[in-house]
Amino acid sequence: MVHKKFQNLELSGLGLGMMRLPVVDGDDSRVDETAAAEMIDCAYQSGINYFDTAWGYHNGNSELVAGKLLGRYPRESYFLASKFPGYDLANMDKVREIFERQLEKCQTPYFDFYLFHNVYEGNIDAYLEPKYGILDYLLKQKENGRIRHLGFSAHGSVEVIQRFLDAYGAHMEFCQLQLNYMDWHFQNAQEKVELLNKAGIPVWVMEPLRGGKLAKASEGLTAAMKSMRPEETVPGWAFRFLQGLPGVTMVLSGMSNMEQLKSNIETWKTDAPLSREEFDALVKYTDEEVKSAGLPCTACHYCTSHCPKELPIPELIALYNEHKATGGGFIAPMAVGSMPEEKRPASCVGCRSCEQVCPQQIKISEMMSEFSTMIGM
Repeated sequence: MVHKKFQNLELSGLGLGMMRLPVVDGDDSRVDETAAAEMIDCAYQSGINYFDTAWGYHNGNSELVAGKLLGRYPRESYFLASKFPGYDLANMDKVREIFERQLEKCQTPYFDFYLFHNVYEGNIDAYLEPKYGILDYLLKQKENGRIRHLGFSAHGSVEVIQRFLDAYGAHMEFCQLQLNYMDWHFQNAQEKVELLNKAGIPVWVMEPLRGGKLAKASEGLTAAMKSMRPEETVPGWAFRFLQGLPGVTMVLSGMSNMEQLKSNIETWKTDAPLSREEFDALVKYTDEEVKSAGLPCTACHYCTSHCPKELPIPELIALYNEHKATGGGFIAPMAVGSMPEEKRPASCVGCRSCEQVCPQQIKISEMMSEFSTMIGM
């Protein structure tokens, strides 16, 4: 396992993200603990020593599973990360209550890494609002040894990240970004990395495979990859892209089954970053494909917990993208037609609650209206 230095620590280059653990009957709130335990055992024994959870993952159950399953190992033998859920503005005045509960759920006296979760346009004002005392409280927990390292994750613009750094940057030790070769230009990831490098803040990576989308590639891109690196897997290209980026210290992947885990562990046995030629070719090819791509949903499920109609929003967005990409066809109408009527896009009431917590800032209500019109239901 490739390792990276962070201050006086040796972190595995690959970390296990606990947002997409195996679930029972497709229910995101019901983690398959037997399968998850087998994966965590495999990860731990293979040298992965960084585990990332959060308050909202698996409808609040990820932290419980993390505490139960990681508790089988000596606490000093792994690094545990969680986050303050400021992506939901209703939590802003609950930092103490939530933090104490997170320690209980994770069955730990401290977090090795703790983050302001998802700094973006919709919550930057609240995060910086002194009356909530979020930074002060977290710094106090760091002083007391209950947080070892403090950082933040961000889906916001370069300007938002700069604003957060201007206010809190002196206290931030790392920043977690959505970073992959598709988003290098599409979501200005390059500018964000350069900003953090200039600030001397190490980069943590989330969505290296963009919610699994980069685990596969188009026929054209796959052929181009094979022509340059015949033995490299398609997911391997995504990780090699990251291995060569300055400042990247931790790459988190939310793996849902043992096959994905073992494949990624195999890739991370070696540090083999892309050459300049490979890097440029990959980005150029992908930029051209993105122009015709659909909405950038990563199936994080933040939206579903805020939908008053409990619509399966990520599933509907995936069907919308499929329908747009294929220029019509029968697959999306057939799939939507098999859903209960109250779960179809026409049931969206346009309240935009989902949009307030969407890390990708997708205009979900507009998509629902368009999709409903497109398929006539």
